[in-house]
Amino acid sequence: MTTPGEEPPAAARRIALITGVGRTAGIGAGIARRLAASGWDIAFTFWNPYDARMAWGAEPGATEAIGRTLSERGAATAAIEADLADPGTPARVFDETERRLGPVTALVMSHCESVDSGLLDTTVESFDRHFAVNTRATWLLIREFGRRFTGERGTGRIISLTSDHTVGNLPYGASKGAMDRITLAAAHELAHLGVTANAVNPGPVDTGWMTEEVRAHCLGATPLGRLGTPQDTAHLVDFLCSREGQWVNGQLLQSNGGFA
Repeated sequence: MTTPGEEPPAAARRIALITGVGRTAGIGAGIARRLAASGWDIAFTFWNPYDARMAWGAEPGATEAIGRTLSERGAATAAIEADLADPGTPARVFDETERRLGPVTALVMSHCESVDSGLLDTTVESFDRHFAVNTRATWLLIREFGRRFTGERGTGRIISLTSDHTVGNLPYGASKGAMDRITLAAAHELAHLGVTANAVNPGPVDTGWMTEEVRAHCLGATPLGRLGTPQDTAHLVDFLCSREGQWVNGQLLQSNGGFA
């Protein structure tokens, strides 16, 4: 038996499924490292073709490097390649996680499609892809979690990472807004399971995507005078996943240093 705040023994490690863990500098990787250190085994998804078409490019060896850092923190791991634009992927990801690690206790969704465009220049293809990845996949992942969860009442966790950015980033912001509603609905529709569900807005976190102009703007708009880090988000997710975080439920949490 463990006392509150005490790390559970290795045999009792819970399993977290974290999506969107494709780069060592990313928020998803930061969350995975924090949860691994807190006693969780980690299944994580990645999709290199997305990074390859973005300005920062794919990171060779990232999956292996992330897996090593998690293992060094005592976690059993499962890295799963996952195209979340495919509606069949969420069920497959849960199948593989259960086969390799066991049943999922915490679902943390940090995956995204994010390509800048506005009202006048967004294509139908891009709009549909954003909603497929950011919104539909979130619903399907939460649905799989709800159908499969058999853990002790009060232990289940659902957390999605969101954004309130819309101007010049219409399909991303709109699809994330829809994702919020799905996540918050889970706090009530899965109440019979005792599962909590929250959305976290980490604000501007520079994981390699910011231009100097964007960086200067964000620094000027944040009272603390610094940018967010993956560790900032990871600390909050770690708390929400803990026993102490159980009472925070059905919330859209702004963890952004006061960015305005």
